Amino acid sequence: MTGGETFPQLLKSVRACTLCDGLPLGPKPIVQLNPKARILINSQAPGRIAHEKDIAFLDPSGVRLRRWMGLSEDEFYNSGRIAILPTGFCFPGTGAGGDLPPRPICAPTWHERVMAQMPDIKLTLVIGTYAINARYAGQTKMTLTQRVKSGAGRTGDLFPMPHPSPRNNRWLKANPWFEGEVIPLLQTRIRALME
Repeated sequence: MTGGETFPQLLKSVRACTLCDGLPLGPKPIVQLNPKARILINSQAPGRIAHEKDIAFLDPSGVRLRRWMGLSEDEFYNSGRIAILPTGFCFPGTGAGGDLPPRPICAPTWHERVMAQMPDIKLTLVIGTYAINARYAGQTKMTLTQRVKSGAGRTGDLFPMPHPSPRNNRWLKANPWFEGEVIPLLQTRIRALME
């Protein structure tokens, strides 16, 4: 407990957050949190489909992410095992090249408070360039490919990954080592934490 705040109170505050008022579809924080979770997905921001359905990764990106993780939909949405804490909690809108970057206010406002009440996290998947840049801020600058390769041993608690969006098909085709070598390591670690 942080400053007398219970987890249910914190979750209620997160879901009621309006810091991103003024977004094209309005503020609608989308998270999946439980103090018993062991695996954290630190993604970028919910997409339009997540905003409409009020569920993260219930879209083609989520299908690929669940395949990468080796999880069924039921396992993925088991908040007692899997937490989803994006860099930005609300759909940021769409630009010329896809979704806009997550708003920079969410992570500094909420992440420390949330993580203080989630002591059982053993593995954090840091998904996509925006989440990677936020998580590794202050460290040596690397491209997405360099950062993902740098975690190739996968023994620490951070697991940097490309975004599973179909927009990244070209990156995946150019980097077959990711699905051929890295994904089996990821699935082994996840399976051990799901038991």
